[in-house]
Amino acid sequence: MQIDHDKLARFTARIFTSAGATAPIAEEVADHLVTANLKGHDSHGVGMIPSYVANISNGHLRTDAHAEVIRDQGAVLMVDGGTGFGQVVGREAVDIALQRVKKTGVVSMGVRNCHHLGRIGAYGEQCGRAGYVSVHFVNVVGHEPQVSPFGGRDRRMTTNPFCCVVPRVDDEPLVLDMATSAIALGKVRVAHMKGEPVPEGVLVDHEGLPTRNPAVMYEEPFGALGPFGNHKGYGLAVMCELLGGGLAGEWTAQPEHERPGTIINHMLMLVLDPAAFGGLTGFQREVTEMVRYLQSTTPAKGFDRVRVPGEPEQESLTLRLAEGIPIDDRSWRGIRKAAGKAGLTEEEIEALIA
Repeated sequence: MQIDHDKLARFTARIFTSAGATAPIAEEVADHLVTANLKGHDSHGVGMIPSYVANISNGHLRTDAHAEVIRDQGAVLMVDGGTGFGQVVGREAVDIALQRVKKTGVVSMGVRNCHHLGRIGAYGEQCGRAGYVSVHFVNVVGHEPQVSPFGGRDRRMTTNPFCCVVPRVDDEPLVLDMATSAIALGKVRVAHMKGEPVPEGVLVDHEGLPTRNPAVMYEEPFGALGPFGNHKGYGLAVMCELLGGGLAGEWTAQPEHERPGTIINHMLMLVLDPAAFGGLTGFQREVTEMVRYLQSTTPAKGFDRVRVPGEPEQESLTLRLAEGIPIDDRSWRGIRKAAGKAGLTEEEIEALIA
């Protein structure tokens, strides 16, 4: 099905208010999720609603929690999210960092104990649109690992996102936002819901053999999701685990910690003021000219043009604002079921999506 983004956002917000969130929090989370869908990241969009509702009901997600500064050393801050909505805690943490970086030029912030932060690029875009560079190392804990290390077949980590954003003058920032696994687990979930295979080189089965069947991540005997780029993606995933999880969160995927089946993100975030380095005009010139130089490349066979990080999301945004957001039938059934679990009647659901 295709659904208008405004209607989907209203429906999503209503699910969360019915589950116990205040209207402002529900609307912020809904906007974040729907924007992820609009930008083509269905893995981090409304398909997460069933998990969120389940974690609210079992006490793993606090709907009223906000970012709390627990350590302040000037340019170094630590924020605790109290297992609240990551979309709210993450945005509040960035607000704090952006205020501080005006004075310090550089901010290093640990953000710990957030329920699922969602699309990490949203926080990078928040920094980039304000004129700042940002770098984000994130790990994912609270449930069983799903990603095998390079050279192994057993699950030891999760998808551990990495994000880096560079601002541009009079244009959207450059946004590199990616899982360090071959693809995001949510993309495997979407393929599983659609009954479609994943790309080659993404998954291995329980014997460590390559497979395109996403069911190996959800049905025994379990397989594993591999790192992108072999040893390179694996190495970056380890750094996200140790910096986002170990340094900022003091909670990595190693088995000393409980895995109750929730989603917890920790993030080490660096925010840099280009002006603090003294060459703001030169930096802006180099960004503009380098992008122009990259895009002057003759397209390779099968490509219409060269894109820079963040452009595919902007193209998806334009398309889906006009045509609506596609949701597969299985995911839609799961969302409606979660809405019922949150307390909405079938009549209320039909009225919201009519």
